[in-house]
Amino acid sequence: MLYDALLTDQEKALRDEVRKFVRDEVPADLLRAMDRDETKFPHEFIEKLARQGLRGLRFPKKYGGRELPWTAEVVAEEEIGVLGMALGCAFVMTSIVGEALNVFGTDDQRERYLRPMITGTKIPEEGLTEPRGGSDFFGATTNAVRDGDSFLLNGQKRFVVGAEAADFFAVYCNTDPKAPAHQRISMFIVEKGPGVEVEHTYGLLGCRGTGVGRLVFRNCRVPKENLVGQLGHGGLIFDRMMIPERLTSAAASIGGGRAALEIAIRYSDRRVAFGQKIRKFQAVSFMIADAMTRLDAARGLTYGAARTVDRGMPHRRLVSEAKKFATEATWSIVNTAMQVMGGIGYTDVYPLERYLRDSRLGMIWTGTSQIMDALIQHETFAEFLGDLSDRRNVELDAMGMDAQKEKIYTDEDMWKTF
Repeated sequence: MLYDALLTDQEKALRDEVRKFVRDEVPADLLRAMDRDETKFPHEFIEKLARQGLRGLRFPKKYGGRELPWTAEVVAEEEIGVLGMALGCAFVMTSIVGEALNVFGTDDQRERYLRPMITGTKIPEEGLTEPRGGSDFFGATTNAVRDGDSFLLNGQKRFVVGAEAADFFAVYCNTDPKAPAHQRISMFIVEKGPGVEVEHTYGLLGCRGTGVGRLVFRNCRVPKENLVGQLGHGGLIFDRMMIPERLTSAAASIGGGRAALEIAIRYSDRRVAFGQKIRKFQAVSFMIADAMTRLDAARGLTYGAARTVDRGMPHRRLVSEAKKFATEATWSIVNTAMQVMGGIGYTDVYPLERYLRDSRLGMIWTGTSQIMDALIQHETFAEFLGDLSDRRNVELDAMGMDAQKEKIYTDEDMWKTF
């Protein structure tokens, strides 16, 4: 199988471990309760993950992690994704917020926030999207103003997973409105408390049961020690955090698509029409073939992107391609599975309708497919036409990457490739 061919022995062992966890430790009643929005957050799920040592897989062992590669996290997220996007999101938030702390945070911040995240004693969430705009990251209006030894935060963030359940939030704020766009945003760790209010909890089409809400900051006082990195470095942190956000969005989608397709395959082998199993009809079997091809292609691209990040190679294009392709492929796969199953697939007898509702979000959150197109075309032209901006080189250097590794063909070199 392609899945096995892409994995090391260590990653296969992790896959089997997480698969067993999904099968044995996550009750179906929890999934049903979450889908009915009867839960605010799956605390028991998080606690079980922590006891199993499955939180913070990539982070240093001294903070409770396993020091595993990005590919291992993709492996784990695909298996968790079988449970749906909601638990996939709850699983990966430690990776997203933890990436900022592990790469840009201080030792004190890692002790106070990264370690408790990994051990399951604190729930982290991210405050990124604002009511006035989602993908317009540098247009954030939530502001932080220095006031002695602290900052005063004012503004709003919406679509915050676990808004009521979280112990703290990684919040992007405008700290210098007069600075160039890429230097005006900073990140803070904001603990739940005075000045932080949850003003609305959203009803969602899918991905339910995690208490997605809108946060309002009113003169929220944050100690200067909770600034992550330096003032104005929010863009660099955001760029780094997009790796786990987008790779895990891709991986969770693959897990959901795989589960939906397996249900349809097994159903097609049992359902009889016109005197034979429906998988014997080419109209059905070719749909299965097309869906399986999309699934394998999505997995290959996603795992390839993760390997690229592991090796310290330029990865922005591949990560964006993986997120776009895997989420769109999953939407197609789930629709195909429902078509194979016919009317019964449209009921809640099988979880296909939940996979359908969940998978639609994949093409929107952590950057829409159109934003992925914008990034892909930018990196493509940069690679072939040498259109790397000075700002891009600065970003690469800040992340410890050598801009010279992104060697671009000169006009003379180009002809040598043909």
